[in-house]
Amino acid sequence: LRITVWSLCTKSVSYIKYPKACQQGIAFAKDGRYMAVAERRDCKDFVSIFVCSDWQLLRHFDTETQDLSGIEWAPNGCVLAVWDTCLEYKILLYSLDGRLLATYQAYEWSLGIKSIAWSPSSQFLAIGSYDEKVRILNHVTWKKITEFEHPATIANSKTIVYKEVEKSPSAETERLSFPPSRASSSSRFSTQSKYDVSQVPVSLHHIKPVADRANPKMGVGMLAFSADNSFLATRNDNIPNAVWIWDIQKLKLSVVLEQLCAIQAFQWDPRQPRLALCTGNSKVYVWSPAGCVSVQVPMEGDFQIVSLSWHPSGDSLVLLSKDNFCVCYLEREEV
Repeated sequence: LRITVWSLCTKSVSYIKYPKACQQGIAFAKDGRYMAVAERRDCKDFVSIFVCSDWQLLRHFDTETQDLSGIEWAPNGCVLAVWDTCLEYKILLYSLDGRLLATYQAYEWSLGIKSIAWSPSSQFLAIGSYDEKVRILNHVTWKKITEFEHPATIANSKTIVYKEVEKSPSAETERLSFPPSRASSSSRFSTQSKYDVSQVPVSLHHIKPVADRANPKMGVGMLAFSADNSFLATRNDNIPNAVWIWDIQKLKLSVVLEQLCAIQAFQWDPRQPRLALCTGNSKVYVWSPAGCVSVQVPMEGDFQIVSLSWHPSGDSLVLLSKDNFCVCYLEREEV
């Protein structure tokens, strides 16, 4: 019905009417100056842009969408991406004053866009879709530069495939500490894991989506650029246990991480190319160009990590389960 904006400084209240309930209907510019809201009136989609300092309406325009699904600002705050329902592949790019800069449509008559991500420099827009591909547009012509496919078999010898393998804790290390420390007592019965480098070709665990159900588990559902624009991480929902890491400078696949369980979430370190991910167990996994590591969270009881979030400094991250959270501090290397 409406959006209510509460000021915690002046205690003033502002109201915005007709917001659209969709996947991503509100988007703030990165510098916090503008807010875009998707609206639905008389069976038509609109976007309103507000100035955040006083909540005055800056622009209001209708969009060329059948059923708008989401909006997202470019990090530089100059372009607003608007995409249509998954029933139609269509992404529209609008300027701050409501002009339509470009429309991109990869194909017709099939399920369309599933996820999008802007690069931090605003030079690239990555679009993940139900056809298991990511298409990358450039910011000058808004045309496709390249597309990345996600096949179930990795055949390129230049791609490194890290496979998570379980290893039971050795009896020697258990005997050394007495009484057992809290960390080792909680992880005594939990299996440890490490990464092995697999020989290509590698066949990844692949699931066949159920065709007659809504929201089929297929297509690229998660994607994110690293803070320095050098890597793009993706997950193809047909292959739920794998994270694909693409080298953006060379526009090719660099690394695949194959986990034992399905990927729940991943996020890049805001300061350096370092990716943290979780798979619904009590471990957090971290990849960087130097390699990757599996870390057991030293907590008592069953702590299943379903989401994570980096601190802006990159020194720590919050790990979330359904009921609890813990903060994981990363030791800084002495330079």
